Amino acid sequence: MIDTAIGSRAIPAIVVAFLLSMVLMPQPATAEVTARQGWVIIPTGHDYPTLADRVLAAAKQHKIGVVSQASATVGAKAVLDKTIPGNMVIGLYHPRFAVPMLEASVAAGIEAPIRVYVTENTDGSATLSYKVPSYVFAPYMNEGGEALAALAAELDILFAALAADAAAQ
Repeated sequence: MIDTAIGSRAIPAIVVAFLLSMVLMPQPATAEVTARQGWVIIPTGHDYPTLADRVLAAAKQHKIGVVSQASATVGAKAVLDKTIPGNMVIGLYHPRFAVPMLEASVAAGIEAPIRVYVTENTDGSATLSYKVPSYVFAPYMNEGGEALAALAAELDILFAALAADAAAQ
């Protein structure tokens, strides 16, 4: 057996390797979304499925299209037979925003749709998060000018209202 001396005691190398692997092992991400620049994070009293449904209903109410829905929760279960906390990314946009956005900056088109993120918390509640549209489009403002800034400001208001409606009790 190979031993590694620490102080006056000999510790088996396998124990040292195990302890090092535990320290160096990547730690899992926190279950909840935490504050970060440019994001709005709204904890709610709704459970995950209810909040996801409320986001879809709020999108319809605010006349913005649901362009995409992606859920690692569904994919992990279907493909890996693994259960993970609920999460869904919902892409929201509408041609009434796409046309002026592209007229202002073709490059900004990569940012559409604007996404909202519904995540399940460890206590069973869910959080609604999204990047503020003016933050999302900030890298394109030199190119897009006032037209893109005005569009982003309009989207900021729309997303704030949509999120407030979806998260309301």
